[in-house]
Amino acid sequence: MKQYKRVAVKVGSNVLTRRDGTLNITRMSAIVDQIAELRRRGIEVVLITSGAVASGRSEMRLEERLDPVSARQLFSAVGQAKLINRYYEFFRDHGIVCGQVLTMKENFSTRLHYLNQKHCMEVMLDRGVIPVVNENDTVSVTELMFTDNDELSGLIASMMDMDALVLLSNVDGVFTGDPADPESQLIREIEPEQALDSDVFVQKTKSTYGRGGMQSKFRIARKVAEEGIAVIIANGTRENILVDIIADRRADVPSTLFTPSSRPVSSVKKWISHSEGFAKGEIHVNEGARRALLGAEASSLLPVGVTRVVGDFEKDDIVRIVGPDGEAFAVGRTSYDSQEAVDAIGKQGLKPIIHYDYLCID
Repeated sequence: MKQYKRVAVKVGSNVLTRRDGTLNITRMSAIVDQIAELRRRGIEVVLITSGAVASGRSEMRLEERLDPVSARQLFSAVGQAKLINRYYEFFRDHGIVCGQVLTMKENFSTRLHYLNQKHCMEVMLDRGVIPVVNENDTVSVTELMFTDNDELSGLIASMMDMDALVLLSNVDGVFTGDPADPESQLIREIEPEQALDSDVFVQKTKSTYGRGGMQSKFRIARKVAEEGIAVIIANGTRENILVDIIADRRADVPSTLFTPSSRPVSSVKKWISHSEGFAKGEIHVNEGARRALLGAEASSLLPVGVTRVVGDFEKDDIVRIVGPDGEAFAVGRTSYDSQEAVDAIGKQGLKPIIHYDYLCID
């Protein structure tokens, strides 16, 4: 592994939560100790943490049963205060200041909000403050929620131009079979675009106390690695795991490394690549336009290749591009609003609806 100077560390619910669903304070303290050691070695760290709901659950004993949304909002509102206070005290013991960054999915949906969030965290890092990031579960419900904190950590790693993203789970990495099976082998390294369908076992079940799971981690890891960022899946319950794999770069420590692509990706394209969930509409294209966009040479989407426009969107919004088979195959930032796009359907000689610089193929 190369020398990393800036890393994002995501700690999952199954690492921070005991079997009864309450917060594991001892594990939190151990992770902070490791991050403090990384800081002493000159490595900048952004921490993406779960645990607010578990923290709130350990504080409250409800006599009546709440629906899942209400319980999540209540536990996270109580628990987030306790969680950040714990982190603050643990980091303070090392002479380090941390700061809370609560975010929501919609904070990544526009370029302006995206850059404002990035600026905030850059200021914190420049002044030696460790950003502690979590989703604002008190107001993020249903369609407003991230899929899980794996998705959030991928967005943060991409946004902050990290050298590496570490996803700490309760397993050692990606295996060829069920990790509980002694015959299963840990996959130590996965190359960009490596075909793995027949070799990799990715559990589809979600974690016990979180919304993620290995399937989510695998998907996010491949996406982030394609953007030139190394991704490591490792077992957060192992002693000193962060120092071993990031600072000491020990090859003998169990983990799975997703090797970063060497192809450069612009900051704008990184944002667009993660923005499919924020798409405001669809632009349907004919087969000729689809082939041109998927071809080896860079192409922009011209109105002449558009067959239909779906949804209500403004200029600079993110939209999906859909082929004649009804399958979305790209996302991009449109230079037309929806009515302008409708008026331009099939016409020649007009500016691109989506320029190549703002287009990402899935």
